[in-house]
Amino acid sequence: MDTAVLRDDMVDSLEHESKACVESEAISVAMREVPRHVFLEDERGAYADRPFERFGTRVLAPSTAARLLEALDPGPDDSVLVVGAGVGYTAAVLAEIVGSRNVQAIDITRRLVYEARENLAEAGYPEVLVDCRDGANGFPEYAPYDRILLEAAAVNPPRALVDQLADDGRLVMPLGAHEQSIVRVANATAPAARTGSSPNATPAGAAAGSWTGSTGTELEIETVVFRGVCSLGIACVTAAAATKKALGALAGRDSLRALPAVACLHRRGSASAPRPFSPPGC
Repeated sequence: MDTAVLRDDMVDSLEHESKACVESEAISVAMREVPRHVFLEDERGAYADRPFERFGTRVLAPSTAARLLEALDPGPDDSVLVVGAGVGYTAAVLAEIVGSRNVQAIDITRRLVYEARENLAEAGYPEVLVDCRDGANGFPEYAPYDRILLEAAAVNPPRALVDQLADDGRLVMPLGAHEQSIVRVANATAPAARTGSSPNATPAGAAAGSWTGSTGTELEIETVVFRGVCSLGIACVTAAAATKKALGALAGRDSLRALPAVACLHRRGSASAPRPFSPPGC
């Protein structure tokens, strides 16, 4: 079957009110353009709304990736960091929106770094930079970032990533140890960030909590609530429960934890150099 038809069917299902994962035109167009089958071995199964395993890492289902992207709300020419590159699919969708040279992606797993680079090149996005890094440390050589997408669940926002945000930047991540809610982290003193262009991804009232980064910057954490059915690894919670969860998580130390919902980034050292050099051991 024509893969373009499969892509359209996939996005149509994500736009349907039963899921309501995709409503912004930019993300709809980008997901219709990116050949997802290039990033997965199963050509037909690549467009099914389910996650895959690759080298011990969870490849996000299209609906989960779409929810994260809608919450991120990237715009043209935004500088974006993807933490947890995986097979490279999400980075490719972002490249369609912001431009390939504006997307940096990192992953701790060397084999995934190789594979993501190959996949992105084959799919037509060779200028996306994929580096072998510990996600908890971010990618400071290319900071600050307008948008940071953390594809691993964490019990609280990693300070290094928060510190690499631009003044009006936004970090989006699944937050929580068991059930996860998607949260947006932004500088509380910066001018209001772009309001989400997607009516299906709206903040649950006021900010879910505040937090002070290592540089003393006050941050706001918003819980993103979706209209559609939440499934495939990120649990739907009420706004009140999400607020309680987010505030409780802030009491803990920086931590990226192994969770069944999404890929995990483990804390361990890995030195690497920025473009154009290849990271040692990668």
